[in-house]
Amino acid sequence: METLSENIWQKSKWLVKGVIIGVMALLLLIPAYFVENLIKEREARQKEAVTEVSSKWAGRQLLRGPVLVIPYHETVTGKDGQQSFIRRTAFLAPDKLDIKSVVNPEQKTRGIYKVMLYSANVNMSGRFSSLRLAELKLNPASIIWKDITLSLGIMDHRGLRDDVKLDWNGSPQTLEVGTDINTLHRGDFVAPLVIDSMAAGQSFNFNVTVSLNGSEQLLFVPTAKETTLEMKSVWPDPSFTGSQLPDTSWITDKGFTARWKTVSHAGTVPLNPNSTLASMESYAYGADLYIQLNGYQKTLRSVKYAILCILLTFTAFFLIETSTKQSVHPLHYALIGCALLLFYTLLLSFSEYTGFNIAYMISAIATTGLIAWFVRGLLKATRPAVLLSVILVMLYSYVFTILQLQDYALLLGSVGLFLTLGVVMYFTRKLKW
Repeated sequence: METLSENIWQKSKWLVKGVIIGVMALLLLIPAYFVENLIKEREARQKEAVTEVSSKWAGRQLLRGPVLVIPYHETVTGKDGQQSFIRRTAFLAPDKLDIKSVVNPEQKTRGIYKVMLYSANVNMSGRFSSLRLAELKLNPASIIWKDITLSLGIMDHRGLRDDVKLDWNGSPQTLEVGTDINTLHRGDFVAPLVIDSMAAGQSFNFNVTVSLNGSEQLLFVPTAKETTLEMKSVWPDPSFTGSQLPDTSWITDKGFTARWKTVSHAGTVPLNPNSTLASMESYAYGADLYIQLNGYQKTLRSVKYAILCILLTFTAFFLIETSTKQSVHPLHYALIGCALLLFYTLLLSFSEYTGFNIAYMISAIATTGLIAWFVRGLLKATRPAVLLSVILVMLYSYVFTILQLQDYALLLGSVGLFLTLGVVMYFTRKLKW
């Protein structure tokens, strides 16, 4: 009878302990939530540093290609039969626009954070084959010829390092900030043009040079029927972004060169005066110049796998405990769980200095070593500690692979969990109730 009671107690003991360990794993999600908030807080501070430095330099730059602004009078007949004139504006995109941009990156620091700044020299050359009045449905007699301007969009005026210069059919000019009536978008740079009705059918060549500062991103809005963009920089880690990827690109450790080409017989972007330059970003393309040390998003994603790491580690340790027929206090499980959570704070801390990959390796080695040392002293045996270390190394390697292959994260996660379940089923097949 006493032996039967002992057997029931032993079975109940493992059951109760398993439940306690499971509840403990779920409770550890509470500090994991605080770690997640810490990561978001550090990322917010990094963005504040970028904003602070950019405010003294210039923000992200968006340049819209030149557009002709053609004012004209529209005749309106009132109810009383009287005719009046209303000033309207038509906008004409170039037939061809070639943009060449040389970007010189520069890193600034604010505390422990690095901010990517740049200075760019931009040259825009192109051609208007004619004023295409028939296409615009304009009568030459209604056009206000003396008020025709060339309008160029620049997002952050603070970044300008020199005057915006224009060569119009061999005539040099300087563009100035225009008014609402002679620009496509508010804040555009404009230059008055000498064009009369006799020259409406002629072609016009132009060349615009812009020297400006910016931070992190440089985008261009293609406004011509045929637009080509060439961007060069010594920065080795660009991220091409926008409405279109480059047709060709070369990236080496000495920098990159990328080329885009956009062709549209209907015009590339809508020239809507009621829109803003910022609203044109959806049509723009270019490059992001980011610093690769920023691993906040990967660190945040890694925390999502905290419950997986905790449950699998606890399961492995529980099976090791039962196989060695030793009894480990639930407090020891809690300490191992704390070590697993500290992995993420180590990862966050080191990644701000070394980059994500190196920080992950350092944190994984430190956490695995700490847990192995603890288990070795707890069970008074080396083999269980080595076995658990191997499991942790495999687990951290598995999570790291998922983080690197974001597009295949679901597939790898599903296959990994399936194989893990199979391993657990194999090692628990001899357990008897």
